Amino acid sequence: MRIDLLTREYPPYVYGGAGIHVEALAKYLRQYYDVRVHCLGASDPGSDATVSWHEPPPHLADPALQALAADVSMVQGVRGAALVHSHTWYTNFAGHTAKILYDMPHVITTHSLEPLRPWKQAQLGSGYRLSSYLERSALTAADLVIAVSHAMAEDVTRVYPSIDPSRIAVVHNGVDASEFHPDHGTDALESTGVRLDHPIVVCIARITPQKGLGHLLRASQYFASGTQLVVVAQHADSPAHQQQFQRALDGLHKNGVNAIWLSDTVERRTIIQLLTHATTLVCPSIYEPQGIVNLEAMACGTAVIGTATGGIPEVVVDGETGLLIPFKPAADGTVGPAEPAVFAKEIAARVNHLLDNPGIADAMGAAGRHRALAEFSWQSAADRVAELYNVVSR
Repeated sequence: MRIDLLTREYPPYVYGGAGIHVEALAKYLRQYYDVRVHCLGASDPGSDATVSWHEPPPHLADPALQALAADVSMVQGVRGAALVHSHTWYTNFAGHTAKILYDMPHVITTHSLEPLRPWKQAQLGSGYRLSSYLERSALTAADLVIAVSHAMAEDVTRVYPSIDPSRIAVVHNGVDASEFHPDHGTDALESTGVRLDHPIVVCIARITPQKGLGHLLRASQYFASGTQLVVVAQHADSPAHQQQFQRALDGLHKNGVNAIWLSDTVERRTIIQLLTHATTLVCPSIYEPQGIVNLEAMACGTAVIGTATGGIPEVVVDGETGLLIPFKPAADGTVGPAEPAVFAKEIAARVNHLLDNPGIADAMGAAGRHRALAEFSWQSAADRVAELYNVVSR
């Protein structure tokens, strides 16, 4: 049976969790199906014949219109598939149209929901209204909606109450623990400026309000003396977000905070060594359907400090594999914590607890690796998705 996956991100153009997810899913599903992948963007010469690239016309400047144009091209490309499976709003409408045109089942994996990401308006402008429409139209008509966490599933039913809960399934993200594992080498870190004789606190995230980087930078002012905060941050939502992040970082440096920003392309081996040598990874997200980076850190034997929001508590077991940061959202509907200063201090308190108790951090890291291997493999995720395909294809 032929399955076509539709995605914006695919190697070598991966900047977030959705791209990691689709790459792994395609790899493991090929054990069972003829899998074709359709990607938004310029063709990559390294791709094989199972990957098709759909580049929008060059005269379209609006990102939402670019996605819509690529979707039309994808619809033509999926002709002949038995089932189409789309990821993120960028390709949801292609799957929706293919369902209508070819009478094929359409499965959607939700990695986020547009109505819960109002900051995207800064990136998409008026196109945010179009992205929200495309997502809503596709989700409410899909044969099956896969959520990457139970919290995400609850968000789907709350935001789109017309979707029958029986059409929603949960399949958690996974991690490749054969690739992400403790690496105590130091060669890949030598050019980063990270010192191994100082405690390391690491954060790996895109520069977007969703990831809570501003709250982490504020918290770093309260970290124990001598602590290095290493932020691997790329792919800003907008130039304004990147400039804001740079200004906040400059302010920390003026106040003597040891914060290192790795903004250029960072190789995976460097990230693995960085995680291995870190006391903890901090995930200060204010919106996080699950968070693959937490699984990657756990697989490397690193304790995780994460916000108690979204799917993070389904991965990080408080007091066992890491620590959860209490999160109370702002009551006025704005995005973020009700009391930003308190939130920052809660982050710092947990970081300092692990810095003061390295034995506890090590034990949490070991427990985290065990949990990642036992509960979050890509093989089990693909097996579950294959079961769901069989249900909707009957």
